[in-house]
Amino acid sequence: MILRVFQVTTQPGKAADFAAFFHDTAVPLMLSVDGLLAVLPGAARHETPDAFAFVMLWRDLDALKAFVGEDYASPHIHADEAALVAARSITHYDLVEEGAKGLALGA
Repeated sequence: MILRVFQVTTQPGKAADFAAFFHDTAVPLMLSVDGLLAVLPGAARHETPDAFAFVMLWRDLDALKAFVGEDYASPHIHADEAALVAARSITHYDLVEEGAKGLALGA
């Protein structure tokens, strides 16, 4: 399984617009994707008001590539969020299942 961490910093003054996109579009979209076993959306906090994140657990690399394409290592963004985002990053990890608590792995 692949752990994918996607982080976004919004443009100045665009955090509220991105929050609406995040909750109304991005989260529902992610919840509907085949091969995505879990998604943990992280909204902005008062000490980091322009930062958002998704931590995703993918079944395998094939499922991830089916969603984002062969260039899975690049941080893709939805067209509706492009004007709201100042910076983005993506990092991938192999899941260490022995350390996973509370997840129904392989379900």
